[in-house]
Amino acid sequence: MQDNYVRPLDFKRGRVDLSHGAGGRVSAQLVRELFAHHFTNPALDAGDDGAVLPALAPGERLVMATDAHVVSPLFFPGGDIGCLSVHGTVNDVAVMGARPLYLAASFILEEGFALADLKRIVESMARAAREAGVAIVTGDTKVVEQGKGDGVFITTTGVGALPPGRSLSGANARAGDAILVSGAIGDHGMAIMAQRESLAFDSEIVSDTAALNGLIADLLAAVPAVRVLRDPTRGGLATTLNEIAAQSGVGMLLEEKAIPVREQVDAACELLGLDPLYVANEGKLVVIVPPESAEVALAALRDHPLGREAARIGEVTTDPNCFVQIRTGFGGKRMVDWLSGEQLPRIC
Repeated sequence: MQDNYVRPLDFKRGRVDLSHGAGGRVSAQLVRELFAHHFTNPALDAGDDGAVLPALAPGERLVMATDAHVVSPLFFPGGDIGCLSVHGTVNDVAVMGARPLYLAASFILEEGFALADLKRIVESMARAAREAGVAIVTGDTKVVEQGKGDGVFITTTGVGALPPGRSLSGANARAGDAILVSGAIGDHGMAIMAQRESLAFDSEIVSDTAALNGLIADLLAAVPAVRVLRDPTRGGLATTLNEIAAQSGVGMLLEEKAIPVREQVDAACELLGLDPLYVANEGKLVVIVPPESAEVALAALRDHPLGREAARIGEVTTDPNCFVQIRTGFGGKRMVDWLSGEQLPRIC
């Protein structure tokens, strides 16, 4: 009996070691005392290799999305890799117009990683999932040798239910449509960068990481005619709009003065030689709607805590070249091209 005894995990001083990923008793202990403890739900608690999930309502379709998270640093103002891994995939499902339901989570841990930090990340994931109304129903854990990872990488896969008749796509934008954004851009990327570079401002830059499914549900209830929804993550607003323009075969004209950017984010971008249009967001929404629906959509966004700073920032145009342009504060126009290279590495 003594040979089978395994000490409880030491979440204050303990470290990840290779046995935690070997598939044996110690691996099972990590799953039981950490992941299963915080992610508990009937599908996960069954302990099988996969999750048996309830059938969808008649006419609903499945939406599935997956995202890998390698952010550095792991903890940053406003969030951490744990909540980010939940928010990112929930949002990818929600912008398709679906109701996010379930997540799978895969962890790659580096030998020597502090169990206290891992516990903090898992607790953050569990809290984010509860707040978003989703369940983490299955997952996997692997451990790599020290020096062959960077603490922890997390991949999450999400499944959601798409109501009958709903079809949101980047291919739906039409000339004359209004382009909206749910709030100030660039917060997440600059929160990461400010921490890396030890930049200090009068007001701290905080990541906007958040689950957008509640905001999206309210918007779609008010404006079923929404054509396109996107979360402008890597590559920022500029890259997202170029993607949509290419998918739809249209152009876009933005109004520089209308795009909300926080003063400290703008200052940090200027200091580092960056353009906030290309800086990542993790809790913002790009919305494209018919022009007659723009004001109702803006009101619906502003009625939600995550959309209070929503703004109308431009319109879709007819352009066979699919160019995205911006009217500057001086009245001229300039191109807003695709992001070339990596402006900010390891931000999500």
